[in-house]
Amino acid sequence: MIEIVNVSRRGVLQGLMSAGALVIAARFYPESLRAETASRGTHADAATLHANLFVGVNTDGIVYLVAHRSEMGTTSRTSLPLIVADELDADWKKVRIEQAIGDARYGSQNTDGSHSIREFYPAMREAGATARLMLVQAAAQQWSVPASECHTDLHTVVHPKTGRKAGYGELAAAASKLPVPKKEELQFKTRGEWRYVGKGMPSYDLEDLCTGKAGFGMDARVDGMVYASIARPPVFGGKVKSYDDKAALKVTGVRQTVAIDPFQPPPAFQPLGGVAVIADNTWAAMQGRRKLQITWDHGANESYNSDQFKKELQETARKPGKLIRNEGDVEAAFAKGGKVVEADYYVPLLAHASMEPPVALADFRDGKVTIWAPTQDPQGVQETVAKAVGIAKENVTCHVTLLGGGFGRKSKADFVAEAAVLSKKVGRPVKVVWSREDDIQFDYYNAVAAMYMKAALDANGKPTAWLQRSAFTPITSIFDVTAVYGAPRHLQQGWTDVPFDIPNLRVENGPAKPAVRIGWLRAVANIYHAFAVQSFTDELAHAAGRDPLEYLLDLIGSPRILNLKDTNYPNYDASYEAYPFDTGRLRRVAEIAAEKSGWRNRKPRKGIGWGIAVHRSFLTYAASVVQVEVSDKGEIRIPRVDTAVDAGLVVNPESTRAQFEGAAVFGTSIARTGEITVKDGAVEQSNFDDYPVARIDEAPLHTNVYIVDSSAPPAGVGEPGVPPFIPAFCNAIFAATGKRVRELPLSRNNLSA
Repeated sequence: MIEIVNVSRRGVLQGLMSAGALVIAARFYPESLRAETASRGTHADAATLHANLFVGVNTDGIVYLVAHRSEMGTTSRTSLPLIVADELDADWKKVRIEQAIGDARYGSQNTDGSHSIREFYPAMREAGATARLMLVQAAAQQWSVPASECHTDLHTVVHPKTGRKAGYGELAAAASKLPVPKKEELQFKTRGEWRYVGKGMPSYDLEDLCTGKAGFGMDARVDGMVYASIARPPVFGGKVKSYDDKAALKVTGVRQTVAIDPFQPPPAFQPLGGVAVIADNTWAAMQGRRKLQITWDHGANESYNSDQFKKELQETARKPGKLIRNEGDVEAAFAKGGKVVEADYYVPLLAHASMEPPVALADFRDGKVTIWAPTQDPQGVQETVAKAVGIAKENVTCHVTLLGGGFGRKSKADFVAEAAVLSKKVGRPVKVVWSREDDIQFDYYNAVAAMYMKAALDANGKPTAWLQRSAFTPITSIFDVTAVYGAPRHLQQGWTDVPFDIPNLRVENGPAKPAVRIGWLRAVANIYHAFAVQSFTDELAHAAGRDPLEYLLDLIGSPRILNLKDTNYPNYDASYEAYPFDTGRLRRVAEIAAEKSGWRNRKPRKGIGWGIAVHRSFLTYAASVVQVEVSDKGEIRIPRVDTAVDAGLVVNPESTRAQFEGAAVFGTSIARTGEITVKDGAVEQSNFDDYPVARIDEAPLHTNVYIVDSSAPPAGVGEPGVPPFIPAFCNAIFAATGKRVRELPLSRNNLSA
């Protein structure tokens, strides 16, 4: 029996205070959150223990840090507390990390969009510095000396003049009686004083992960629970006409079947509907489900076929679309004649296929529901579940387990809502378990996209005019059934912000109506936008007879800040003053990746080639050089990848390298074989036999990651490695074979000699 224990802020307070502990509250912006929390009568006193609890110090010297973001291999659960520990001057060996439940008082808990460190770096520093100052003040009071004469030294307060020292545990009780200092009173460590930030630390969960002790969603257990396997409508928007469960109920262990209502448009994160088989174990539930006889009403999307939709999307991309960005006069430049290059690019629907399929345990009783789930967004779970079962959000408690991968899929709470709905209907705890087939066939897919590119070249092969049009199924369609155009936050991802110094530039977007659920997947729209822009750049370089690196740098031009003020550019929800698009940083990562890869000394020959691409996403600049070997039979090897990354301040370098190494493998899977197809409204793929991911002999053999030392504020690292890798990979294939890849996946391209 495995018990998942997640400690709430109230639980931390009760447990620590009963042990004579000091609990520190870190303020978190915006101010409205603090006022809201105080008005709700929390356990925290506004004068001493502010909202958004992150750190507690026990009398035995143990420091408790609350991780409010989810852990899915990105080390957010380690890196955020590491910032607190550094400012606190805490001994990491004496740190214990507690996973937060879903609670708005922590601020945003959505571990998505590569913004955990970027968004919470200031708040984490403040949390640690606040605790450190209170401990120093407590020691100064006891010793009757000015606090300015004291400082900390790894879990200890020191008074150098007298040589006195006191451990954090000794000072906890006295410090707890002091008022929480104002932010203006805090003194943050200088860069030279950091113990952990910039140096990093292995995952806090590493030992448990390696020894099988780590608790994932599938490990959650409560007394009296049952299991559910759900037959969902095979066509998006379909519903059950009728069903016969006689054979299913004869399966040993099966208890009952339960119908789930279809969603009411827009779908958002509602359950898809269908019929659930409730059983004593997962095996029985799945076997019973196979014996269900269901007659489906497939609905309007039964006519959807991905091959036909592909043609329609490509036609749309070649027509004038909605204007997104316009500089100069593209049409006038094209009218002057000269060499014109055109190309069409295409990326299909993509599934997440994380190692752990969706799973959730829900216990509904007395008008409240308790959840255990591998979710990226516990507050989103609260909102979705509350609507699904008709209760207030405050009556939903969401415990967050470790995630066996997420890539954006587990920020969508449909699978959690299923468990809650079934628990309410059945009257006991229910664990919903998705199979791999469920995972692939009922995903929120990364959008299918078609891109049309056109450029007019001068005598040196440099564009005098650049036109690009995209058409992709919008993510916003799951929230608005009328949405057909890309939203600004998705157009910004490599489309609005073309970084090239071209006098005439026009960016457009065409409409596309979805017939499956669309959602964000690691790197999101950057995947197809970077593929088109960086592949076309390589095409133009070869058309001009120039080296792709030199041509790329020439297009980027001299270092400058892009002027995007008239383009409705969200900038990943960050201040453009703090995070401008700096083409100098973009050039620099391209130059570093090229230098480290030996680009200028390469010797391309038949079957061996190098490709380069550069991209800014999630406020981070990344460039990749990929080397490939392609046999006469079209078999591809990737001997080496060199990636340079400028993510501003990097808190945990080793985990950052791991993210970019993983991005190369992830990108390899997308480029090689990533494709979801639909026939008569139903997804055709179902498992890794027809939706394969990269095997060890297909993944890059050596991936080298070079982190640029930067004084810029921290940016994202989970996603930015994917966008430049894919076009660099495809550009390398062209260099090796002379065959241009304009359509993904590579399995659709004949690369044999």
